[in-house]
Amino acid sequence: MSKLDDFWQHPFLGNSLQSWGLATAAFLFTFTVLPLLKGLILAQRRRFAGHETPYSIDVALQLIARTSRLFLWAVALYVGERFLDLPPKLERVSTTLIVVISWLQVGLWAAMAVRFSLDRQRRIAAEKRGEDYDLSDLAIKGSFDVVLFIARLLIFTVVLLLALDNLGVNITALVAGLGIGGIALALAVQTLLGDLLASLSITLDKPFAVGDWLKVDDCEGTVEHIGIKSTRMRSVSGEQIILANADLLRSRVRNLGRMPERRVLFSLGVAYDTPRGIVERVPALVRAVVQSEPNTRFEYCVLRAFGDSALNFEVCYFVPGTPPRLYLDTLDAVNRGILASFDRESVKFASPTRTVVLQKPPRD
Repeated sequence: MSKLDDFWQHPFLGNSLQSWGLATAAFLFTFTVLPLLKGLILAQRRRFAGHETPYSIDVALQLIARTSRLFLWAVALYVGERFLDLPPKLERVSTTLIVVISWLQVGLWAAMAVRFSLDRQRRIAAEKRGEDYDLSDLAIKGSFDVVLFIARLLIFTVVLLLALDNLGVNITALVAGLGIGGIALALAVQTLLGDLLASLSITLDKPFAVGDWLKVDDCEGTVEHIGIKSTRMRSVSGEQIILANADLLRSRVRNLGRMPERRVLFSLGVAYDTPRGIVERVPALVRAVVQSEPNTRFEYCVLRAFGDSALNFEVCYFVPGTPPRLYLDTLDAVNRGILASFDRESVKFASPTRTVVLQKPPRD
């Protein structure tokens, strides 16, 4: 028995074999139990998928799912290390490694919590409005990515400073230096920062989203991507238009994609020699043609003015929805219908004419 005790007390790299055995057992036990516990919890979570759970439990489950194996390895290393007396240099390397991995995991947890909270708030808001919420929807994903980028940038900046502080680095001077350097950097890249803040404004205020049809000055097209610095549009002629976010917010943006309906307003010129009875039937003929189309809402058709060479009728109707193709198809169908109806009823379209009266000069 004494020989066995002597064996376990035999020194190896500054520690007894017994200490090395306990450290190894603690490391293996921790590195085995924690992944098994994580898998068990996530399996139970999948069993209750679709059930309503409290917010705190949902967040905890998300954080467990986001826990990396590298962090579990660092925890196991920390537990096993408690049974050993390591040399100062090795202790310093081990501590640095554990601190860096731990704070990296904290950053991942914080980013995950922010993402989950934003996703949950948007889902609740969509349900209150009676809308379907799908994070894969490009209209949602564009603004979601901008907010997450800024949140991750802030989170990992704080994590880096805290990790350095735990490692014994004096971050007071570093923070002061970052403040002065940040001011200089902000002045140097103020255009980029302006675009970054503009992208955040677009995300929070939501003047438009991916998929909306915009008209900006002389540019018109569909929004394809809302980025950190620029917004990309696909124009009506096919090319891609790239607009800086700051310039975009300074412009007068017309969001045609959110129009509940589009107005059609035009004039019809009827010849003066058209019989009065037929002229009085013109509004009813136009109304019948417009209302025969399923995607229209008739507003009015009135004799607006007496022109130089025509009776000018003003016609107004609305086309619900915003797809440009639907609008053009409806406009074409109504115009063809009016042309055919006027032809059947012998309504004459006026053409610009001028009557010149010639008189003989009086004889002396």
